[in-house]
Amino acid sequence: MNNTRVFKITFASVYPHYVAKVEKKGRTKAELNAVICWLTGYDDGTLQQQIDHKVDLETFFARAPRINPHAARITGVICGYRVEEIEDPLMQRIRYMDKLVDELAKGKAMDKILRT
Repeated sequence: MNNTRVFKITFASVYPHYVAKVEKKGRTKAELNAVICWLTGYDDGTLQQQIDHKVDLETFFARAPRINPHAARITGVICGYRVEEIEDPLMQRIRYMDKLVDELAKGKAMDKILRT
């Protein structure tokens, strides 16, 4: 599968959809940021810089300070694919993020989402 188009989508264009999704379900933007920062190692300031600079998803993950070592514990289906079986490392990270946002929106407890 050619994932080039997905990799070139800006994080700034995806982020408002994430915010809307979680807020519609009664969660907060702060919780969303905590989940994204847990996965990527960004803090709130550097996360906002990525949004402001309109980096694409490929750059967003390439610049990520540290992908959480517990990210491999993220399992399940997102967009019809099992995240643990996705072979392309970048696509897998993108889908990890999608899965975490889904779990947040579905009301899962933060300690469960963050695999603690």
